[in-house]
Amino acid sequence: MFNSKMVRLGRERSAIRELYEYGSLRKAEIGEENVFDFSIGNPNVAPPAAVSEEICRLTRDIPPQALHGYTSAPGLFEVRRAVADYIQNKFGAPMSADLVYMTCGASASLAIALSAILEAGDEVIVPVPYFPEYSVFVEQAGGVLVPVCTDEKFHLDVGAIGAAITEKTRAVLVNSPNNPTGAVYAEGEMRALGALLKARSALREKPILLLADEPYRELCYVAPPIFPMSVYENTVVLYSFSKSLSLAGERVGYVAVSPACSEAEELFAAVCGAGRYHGYVCAPSLFQRVVGSALGLSGDLGEYRRNRDLLYGALTEAGYECTVPEGAFYLFVKSPEADAAAFSERAKRYELLLVPSDTFGVSGYVRISYCVSRATIERSLPAFRALIESYR
Repeated sequence: MFNSKMVRLGRERSAIRELYEYGSLRKAEIGEENVFDFSIGNPNVAPPAAVSEEICRLTRDIPPQALHGYTSAPGLFEVRRAVADYIQNKFGAPMSADLVYMTCGASASLAIALSAILEAGDEVIVPVPYFPEYSVFVEQAGGVLVPVCTDEKFHLDVGAIGAAITEKTRAVLVNSPNNPTGAVYAEGEMRALGALLKARSALREKPILLLADEPYRELCYVAPPIFPMSVYENTVVLYSFSKSLSLAGERVGYVAVSPACSEAEELFAAVCGAGRYHGYVCAPSLFQRVVGSALGLSGDLGEYRRNRDLLYGALTEAGYECTVPEGAFYLFVKSPEADAAAFSERAKRYELLLVPSDTFGVSGYVRISYCVSRATIERSLPAFRALIESYR
């Protein structure tokens, strides 16, 4: 009677959203302060002051119809030009406003870009662990997700990527800083990936594209990642302001096609067509203007760093195994039992909401989102200690 695939997706929410909804109900039952919700990557730091100031200025100075009305389908040209100028000035990568498409966040960017480039049966290589919606977006575009391993610290295994490339490979999709591990891919590994893709693309009619999903670009505790367009010409950058500017609910981001891409104008036309096909046209007009004036800014990274250090130190002291996150606001913790879902269920007994790693394409870990108040982390530490003690 209805589209069975859509019914399945609607009933089987992602593990992250399922846990988030459970947490909302549990907070209503026993009080928010008694539930330690580490389920979702919802930034807790305030947006930069410039964001609030720009919202006030815009609502004061711009007529409502202009401020809240439709923009062109790819977005306001002055904002697209600001994004292109920022990329050129910040990263030294040539960029054109005519190749920037404003979107409703990174999810829309992913869905649009994948629909633009994939034909039935095309393969997309993704290092694991990966954001779970990648599989949904690749599948809806008719493609096949090909997971490849990373190293022991969750950095790229370029050899494994090379081994996974077939005649059906259309793109490699990378996410740095990474969700869920917090790994930041170093310049050397990104240059090695670019060299691999260039060499393998030279042997085929259509080049392999590099899709760079970068919503955490500004949230780095180590040297920031090299801009992907600097290491490989056939690159498409997918960006969101949800994390850097703490505007997760406002849904605004962009797709940027490198001018050096093979048939860049046709690729951008496909992006526009995919936006039209999915109904992702005219990103929120108010927040297009807001982000256009706040490029490169971010919330208080120091607060995330303090949360990271507190949680990592306390958990490792208690006996948990985890790698120090280099960016974003996630801690990827090894489960004390092989079944991460079972560990996540046991954690609920202590009111700890931890996302099992199976949803990220790898077994044996949980993801902890530490973009919460410091008080929440401090209150949660006895529960974490009791949880690990329950395995001894």
